[in-house]
Amino acid sequence: MQHSPHPDPATLLGRGKVADIQALAHGSGADCVIFENDLTPTQLRNLELALGLKVIDRTQLILDIFARRARTREGQLQVELAQLNYLLPRLAGRGTLLSRLGGGIGTRGPGEQQLEFDRRRLRARIGKMREAIERVRSQRALHREHRRERRWRMVALVGYTNAGKSTLFNALTRGRVETSSRLFATLDPTVRALRLERQHQVLLSDTVGFIRRLPPHLVAAFRATLEELEDAALLLQVSDSSHPEREEQDVAVENLLTTIGVAPKARLRVWNKIDLLGPAERARVPSGPEDVSISARTGEGLDRLRRRIAEQLDKNASAALSSETTVVLVTPPSRHEGK
Repeated sequence: MQHSPHPDPATLLGRGKVADIQALAHGSGADCVIFENDLTPTQLRNLELALGLKVIDRTQLILDIFARRARTREGQLQVELAQLNYLLPRLAGRGTLLSRLGGGIGTRGPGEQQLEFDRRRLRARIGKMREAIERVRSQRALHREHRRERRWRMVALVGYTNAGKSTLFNALTRGRVETSSRLFATLDPTVRALRLERQHQVLLSDTVGFIRRLPPHLVAAFRATLEELEDAALLLQVSDSSHPEREEQDVAVENLLTTIGVAPKARLRVWNKIDLLGPAERARVPSGPEDVSISARTGEGLDRLRRRIAEQLDKNASAALSSETTVVLVTPPSRHEGK
């Protein structure tokens, strides 16, 4: 860490701190340096030259994790689009083949031509990715319309990454979604029937986990997936009640829900992993009318959660019916009908 009033526009950190990092990296045998900040193309290039090592920033690391986790064609398309949008402004100066050889009349070299060629190729690929994702959005819209026609109601799991959403999904639906303590273990949305005590036709959707300062490229690329939340009748916001930074995580989730326009939707707050809490810590977990404490791993509180889901869906349906206005057209009888 370095405390500075302003980041250095050339290398983010001061020259002395860059020298310290270089000595530490080479002394420990590191072959890569990761910056928690997002780096500009200029800073990325200058740091790689100064350190003599591969340098990646926070966004690049998240994109790499997403690329490793994506399993379906849809997820791979969305990750690749985000990667291409991130790479496009960072082509200049990446390696000797892409560097400018000079300036002025008669000095335009093959490096600049290669750079422009790579840019055109990337833009063409981005166009194809966007077309493919638009087809995905159209298919998802058809699926949502089909569910509406059959009167299926959607309940969606949302929350910070590694809050236990997939474990809860499996516990509620007897599904077999992969669960892991790794970040972003779930990228591809999964939908299964949710059985409740009452006769509800309900589908439960498992979605990608959120994170603080989620790169805008990812938010835009995963729009087709996040649109599933717009059709949800109820959101289950899952929080890791045992995490020391749960309040900050909840703020990050709230900000992203606001960004994609689904924050006003009906919600239940699901406080997961209470099996990891002691009696005093459990007493501090919120217990309002919209809060449910559970352990997806042990099954504690799941029956109560199912009841609360059914009650909330009934409440939403009653509110929707009461808001409808019935118009009755009364036609007075004619003079002939009076006789």
